Amino acid sequence: MNQVPYTPQNKIRIVTAASLFDGHDVAINIMRRIIQASGAEVIHLGHNRSVHEIVNCAIQEDAQGIAITSYQGGHNEFFKYMYDLLQERGCPQIRIFGGGGGVILPEEIEDLHSYGIARIYSPDDGRELGLQGMINDLLQQCDFPCGENLNGAKEGLSVDNARAIARLISAAENFPADCTEVLTQLRTDAEQRSVPIVGITGTGGSGKSSLVDELVRRFLLDFSELRVAVISVDPSKRKTGGALLGDRIRMNAIDNPRVYMRSLATRQANLALSRHVKDAIAVVQAAGFDLVILETSGIGQSDTEIVDHCDVSLYVMTPEFGAATQLEKIDMLDFADLVAINKFDKRGAPDALRDVQKQYKRNQQLWEVDDSQLPIYGTIASQFNDPGTNRLYRALVSQLAQTVKFSHSSRFAETDGESEKVYIIPPERVRYLSEIAETSRNYDQWVGEQCEIAHSLQSLTTARKELDAVDSAEVRAAETVLEQRAAQLALDFDPKNRQLIGEWEAKVKRYKDPVYSFQVRDKIVEIDTHAESLARLRIPRVCLPRTK
Repeated sequence: MNQVPYTPQNKIRIVTAASLFDGHDVAINIMRRIIQASGAEVIHLGHNRSVHEIVNCAIQEDAQGIAITSYQGGHNEFFKYMYDLLQERGCPQIRIFGGGGGVILPEEIEDLHSYGIARIYSPDDGRELGLQGMINDLLQQCDFPCGENLNGAKEGLSVDNARAIARLISAAENFPADCTEVLTQLRTDAEQRSVPIVGITGTGGSGKSSLVDELVRRFLLDFSELRVAVISVDPSKRKTGGALLGDRIRMNAIDNPRVYMRSLATRQANLALSRHVKDAIAVVQAAGFDLVILETSGIGQSDTEIVDHCDVSLYVMTPEFGAATQLEKIDMLDFADLVAINKFDKRGAPDALRDVQKQYKRNQQLWEVDDSQLPIYGTIASQFNDPGTNRLYRALVSQLAQTVKFSHSSRFAETDGESEKVYIIPPERVRYLSEIAETSRNYDQWVGEQCEIAHSLQSLTTARKELDAVDSAEVRAAETVLEQRAAQLALDFDPKNRQLIGEWEAKVKRYKDPVYSFQVRDKIVEIDTHAESLARLRIPRVCLPRTK
C-alpha cells in the first residue's frame, strides 16, 4: 500500500514513547520515524516511561499530541490516568494516541475512545489503513496551531507555569509577527534580570545531552533553590521538514520541578541553532529561572554561533577526532571557555587530551601555562560520579562566577585526577562467557579423545589375552606390535583417568554397600546408600553408569 504522507498546515509536535514497564520499543520506533518523515517534529522519550514523565514533557514541549505503544497489559489504567492528568494540568488540547497490537482488546479500545482517548489503533486499523494511513490520521487530528492565542500567558509567566512558558516559546516560533510587542517586553525583562547562560556545543554523537544531564544533576544537588532551564536544539530535515528532538532520551535529571526543558528544531538547513533561540532564552529568563543551559545540534568544524548567545561556552568532543592536524580546523577551540573530551574511556583518550592541550595553547597563545591548568577535561558522562565530570562542573561554576558574577557558592567536593572507566567486568575478561563456553567445548572434546584412547587400550588388552592361548613365532611378533601400540597410546592417556578406571570397581562396591562412609576431620559420617519406596523397593540414592 503506497500512500502519500499527509501535508500539515501547521508545525506539528508529537511526543512519542513506550509505556512504563514496557521494554518493547520496536513499534514506537517505526511509528516515530514515519511521523518524522511526514514532516512533524518528534520529541522521543524512548521506552519504559511513566505517565508523569510523558505529560510533563508534552506540556513543556507544547506538543499537539502524544503517541504511545503499550504492550504491558496495563493500558486501560495507563491511558486513562494520562488523560486525567492532562485535564488536571489544564491541557485538554493535547491528544492521546496509542497502540498495542492484539494486547489491547476491541472492547477495551471502545472503552478508551469513550473515555476521551483520541485513537487507539488496532491490528484491523493497520490492515485497513496501513502504517502511513494511521500516521496520516494522527497528524490530521493534531494539525492545529500552537501559540496563536496567548490567552494571558504573559501575565501568568513564572517558573512554576510550564504551560505559559511553552505557549510563549511556541508563539515566538510560529507567530513571531503577531506577538512582537510581548516578545520585546520579555527581552527587556530578561536583560534586567541578567540570568547567566551556559552554551554547550560540539560534534554530533559526542555525548552533549548526557553531559548536560550530568551537569544539571550536579547543579540541582549543589544548590537546593536553583531553577534551571534547558533549551536544546536539534536539526530539521531539509527534505521533509521533520525533526527528531531526541535529547530527552539521555536526560533523567530534568524530571524535576526545578527544571524546565524545551526542545527546538532548527527549521532550516545547515544551522546549529534555531532563529528563535533568543526569544526562547528571553522567555525562560523573564520567567525567573536562575540559570539557562543552551545546547546546540551537532556542528561542524567552523560553527561558533553559540558564543553569540551565551556567557560561558563549553565545547564537547571525543578522542576520535582523527589526525592532530584536524584540531587546527576547529574554530571553537579559539572561543570555548571550557573543553570536554567526552567518552574518555575510548582507546587513545590520553593522547587526544595531550593533542588538544597543545592546540589550545597555540590558539590562545598560552605557552607558559602548565597543561594541568588548562580548562580541558576528560569526561565520561555515562559513568556515575565521574571524577572528570566533577572537575568540569567545578570549573564551570568557577567560570560563571568570574564571567557573570554567579552568586551561588558551590559546595561540591573537589575531585582529583582524570576520568577512568570503572569496569564491572575488566577489559581483559570481557570474553568471560565465551571463555566458559570454550572451556566446556574443549573439555567435552578432551573427554571424547580420552574415551577413544581408553577404548583402544581395552581392545588391545583383549586382543593380547586372546593371543596368549596360541604359541607361535607369528603370535609373539603380533603381541610385540600390540604392546608397542599400547605403549604409544598410553602416552596420551591421562594418568588420573587410568587411576579412576583402576579404582572403579571399588567405587561401585562402596555405593552398593548398605552404608557409605567418609571422614570429615576426626568424625566418620555414614549415609544409607539406598532409600525405601512405598512399595518396599530399595532405590539407590546414586545410580552409577553401566560400563564394560
